[in-house]
Amino acid sequence: MSKQGDVTSAERHVVPQEVALAFFGLCVFGQGATLREVDVRVPTQVLLAVLGRLGTSDTATRAALNRMVNRGLLARHKDGRTSAFELTPRARTLLAQGRDRLFSPAPFDHEPGVWTVLSCPLPETLRNVRYQLQTRLTWAGFGAVQSHVWVAPGRVDVEAMIGDLLTADVRHLAQAFHGTPTAPSDPAELVDRAWDLTALRAAHEDFLDRWERAEPGAGEALPQLLLLIDDWGRLLRTDPGLPAAQLPGDWPAARSAGTFSRLRHRLGPGAETEIQGLLRPAA
Repeated sequence: MSKQGDVTSAERHVVPQEVALAFFGLCVFGQGATLREVDVRVPTQVLLAVLGRLGTSDTATRAALNRMVNRGLLARHKDGRTSAFELTPRARTLLAQGRDRLFSPAPFDHEPGVWTVLSCPLPETLRNVRYQLQTRLTWAGFGAVQSHVWVAPGRVDVEAMIGDLLTADVRHLAQAFHGTPTAPSDPAELVDRAWDLTALRAAHEDFLDRWERAEPGAGEALPQLLLLIDDWGRLLRTDPGLPAAQLPGDWPAARSAGTFSRLRHRLGPGAETEIQGLLRPAA
């Protein structure tokens, strides 16, 4: 693996749907939480070209786009023999919820001593909702302490996270609380039960191994930024930002955050210029 220069998609498994969603996030939100002034429809050929630079075949990209349409993340628009895609309102909401942490200068820091507890015993008949709930909980930093009970460090806005997911007939099943652990609860035991610290450290080391000494060139700003954001999002879904008191003193989260910030600011301007050029013909 190269430690200097560009990080290539050959060094990791690229999931087309995830990278495509990251690209739509950059198109619609830029590197913040402010929507562009117009709806963004991305032509199929643009998506094929962008993902192709990451080694994804046209066939794999088209299949990923179809899956995203079927999952309600993208809407397809036909204009004669050509087509374009845009984020659905649901996908925009999901991206907006995650981007605050994605671009936060301190994504692993939370209000000291405060935890969020969620109980939500959804019935087996709602398998799809249960899957979506688990996905959102993972992104928000929740770990399971027992069946249907999750905890997360900090003060999570549970209503904003899952309010649109629960229909009126099951909404009463969700109970959420903010508070601090008290005896006989042991925060160290809580962390040990809900998270695997060895796996969390390995995720940081994997991220740092790829990116800490990387010096990507400006000519590949967009594909490099997409790979960086994809890796960073994967790390954030793994490490919720546990209290420092429950972590070893050499915990690598600060190094990871510093690495992401450095490279994002280096790659961001060039990637934005590329995106504007790609979207201009469709404007």
